[in-house]
Amino acid sequence: MADDKEKQNGCPSSASGTCPSAGGSGSMAQHLQDQMVQSTLSKIKQKFLVMSGKGGVGKSSIAANLAVSLSRQDHPTGLLDVDLHGPSIATIMGIKDLLDVTPENLIIPWQFEKNLKVVSIQALMPEKDVAVIWRGPAKHGVIRQFLGDVFWGELDYLVIDSPPGTGDEPLSVAQTVKDAKAVIVATPQEVALADVRKSIAFCRKVGLSIAGVVENMGAFKCPHCGERVDLFPSGATRAMAEKMGVPFLGAVPMDPDVVKACDQGKPVMDFAADSPFVAAMDEIAKKLTQAGG
Repeated sequence: MADDKEKQNGCPSSASGTCPSAGGSGSMAQHLQDQMVQSTLSKIKQKFLVMSGKGGVGKSSIAANLAVSLSRQDHPTGLLDVDLHGPSIATIMGIKDLLDVTPENLIIPWQFEKNLKVVSIQALMPEKDVAVIWRGPAKHGVIRQFLGDVFWGELDYLVIDSPPGTGDEPLSVAQTVKDAKAVIVATPQEVALADVRKSIAFCRKVGLSIAGVVENMGAFKCPHCGERVDLFPSGATRAMAEKMGVPFLGAVPMDPDVVKACDQGKPVMDFAADSPFVAAMDEIAKKLTQAGG
């Protein structure tokens, strides 16, 4: 268990028995972790980093439902939450207990269903309301531990949910998971699209491949009259993606059931399986698999 100082800094117990903020145990430990990370990643065929230029665009709900959709297309899938300061995947996926470890001190992911495993830092924290107060090197260390110290096994896909922006967490993933591909989530409003352009520039700067852009909170049918309702400018995200030369993966309609599902610890794929939201997510998942990840 973590000591009092670690608890004050929001540091969970790690599989290697060290707090990432402590800096590890030197070059030998670093070399061992490098080997563990590479061994783990070699068993995962495709990796998607779900990111957004700003908060509030529904990135985590897109990441969770993308993972569910991939798993239900008969692909063994993992969902990893590296939003260290504001993790929400544990809540969305209904994880209430701490994760277990193997006799070899590897973290055992939470089994959401047959083909889907989930890990979130929230499920490693004995005290759920303790703030995580880490600087960049500590965050880089814990993300590497997530990638190397988790018993994922053989996966077709790993979906990684990162925090908004272009800070330490997406940079750590880009540096560690060299073959990851970014799925950038946006809402079709200029203030959000401006930040998406920065995310695209970030990916190109660090050499992170871009799988495409997803428009969230898109047009939907009025439940009363059936007319199309556009909360934001129609086609703005697609036009931006085309101008920036990146694939447009599709638009996901605004759906109040997304909020209900997240609050109840169920992805929308479970909550409203026949909704336009689910159909859109399934189509995006198919595009990603058909493109070879």
